[in-house]
This record gives sequence, C-alpha cells and structure tokens, in this order.
Amino acid sequence: FLAAFAREREAVEALLAAGTLEEAAARLQALQKLLTGSVRFLAPYEVRQGQETVARLQGDLAARRQQLQPKKKFAFRALKKEAAPGSAPRPAEPAPPAPAEPGQGLAEGESGGPPLCGFSGARDEELELGPAELLQQDVLLSELRGCRVRLRGNPNTLRVRDCRGCTVLCGPVSTSVLVDGCSDCLLALACQQLRTHRTRDCRVYVQVTSRAVIEACTGVSFAPYSWSYPGIERDFESSGLDRNSNNWNLVDDFDWLAADKPSPNWSLIPEQERTTCWD
Repeated sequence: FLAAFAREREAVEALLAAGTLEEAAARLQALQKLLTGSVRFLAPYEVRQGQETVARLQGDLAARRQQLQPKKKFAFRALKKEAAPGSAPRPAEPAPPAPAEPGQGLAEGESGGPPLCGFSGARDEELELGPAELLQQDVLLSELRGCRVRLRGNPNTLRVRDCRGCTVLCGPVSTSVLVDGCSDCLLALACQQLRTHRTRDCRVYVQVTSRAVIEACTGVSFAPYSWSYPGIERDFESSGLDRNSNNWNLVDDFDWLAADKPSPNWSLIPEQERTTCWD
C-alpha cells in the first residue's frame, strides 16, 4: 500500500506541476479510493498521514485551478485631477487591507483564494445551489449564522467553516468534507472522507466510505445519512460513492487514545431521536 500510495501521490504532484488539472483530479480521486479501501488494515497514524496528504493535494489542486484561470484584461485607469487652488483637499482614500499571512484563518486544504462557489457571512437566510452549479466544484460555506443551506448536486469537496446554528444538507461529495470550528449545527453529508475539527454540539447524518475523524471536538453525534431529493441517485452515480458502503458509526477521535474506553467526545444518535422529515 505505502509504495502504491507514494507512486500515485508523485503522479498527482507531477500532473499539478504540469498544469494537467483534469487528469490530476482523476488521479487524486483514485488516490482517495486507494486509501479508503485500505483503512481496514492500516494503522491509525498511517490513515491520518494518508488523509492529510489527500487534503493537501486537494488544496494544491484548487490553488492551481485558480492560478490558471484567465486573467482580466488590462485596462487604463483615469488619471486623478489635481485639486483647484483654494478648494478643500479630498479626503485620503483608505489603504487597502493588508494581505493575510499564508494559512491565517484558513481551514485545512483551502487555497486562500475565493471559493469557486459557496456562501459566506449570511444571517438567517435560506441558501441553495443546484446540480449545474455544484458539479465537481469545491464548495466553501463560512461564517454563516442561523442559515439553512441546501446543496442539491455533486460537489468535488466541501468545507464548512465557522458556522453557528445552521442546517447544511448536501448531496454526495466525490472526495472529502471538512467541518471546522462549527457549533450547534445539523449536517447531512455523504462523502469518501469526513474530518471534523474544533467543533461542538453538532449532529451529523453521514454516509462515509472511510472512517470519520474528529479532532478537538466535543458533543458531536452521528446517524446514517437520510436526506433525499429528486435526482440524488444520479448524483451518487456521478460522485463514484458506493451507496452500500457506509461507516457512519466508525469514528476515530485523535484526542482519545484509550483503546479500552469509548471516547466521550462523540456519540450515536438514538434511532427514536433521529430526524426523519427534512423539509
């Protein structure tokens, strides 16, 4: 496994460097599937290293996509006119905000540029994206408060960052979902890999083909994915996820090392308390 994983990683890195992004995305998805299919016999630290490598490569892919987007055409700007003698001086224009330091305020795997699609900063709104907008896109939901988000379609990746009191319903994600810094949220997610960081008091209805991972989390509870919408079967087909493979109740807590006692940071939602009506 380690030799095969290293070969695929090097192939993805070479394709990214050459700018062959579609082939890199396909090889990266194959790399994720190799890791997912091997978690049964890998040590936990090997799984973690593999997941971190895949997340890094996903961030590199998003950054290269943004870098290779067509740049805006050059345009001349009008010259500023000198103030007439005796007129009041114009107020100084505010200085542009200083660029953020690399990695500052970013969730793992984010490139630092604007997301290809998503929502940020909304309050108490109904937000929705459809299949045409989501297909194989990298989606970011950030700093939402009290919002209900429906993502009907098949994204490539999903990041849910610094959200409070939100409901996030998402169709099948081809690769990874990262939930970071969230609280009091209800999430319905289907993906190959789920990682949850710095999150508390959230309910997660999940279909995941590898083992879910939590870190620096408390009060996170899990149940099997049950959200549905017209066209979801077609989205599962395009995502490559196996509907018959779901490890929703297998969770690794990187902050809990005791093998003989269950982690107190996560639990399973009792069947009688699970959400059955989503709309």
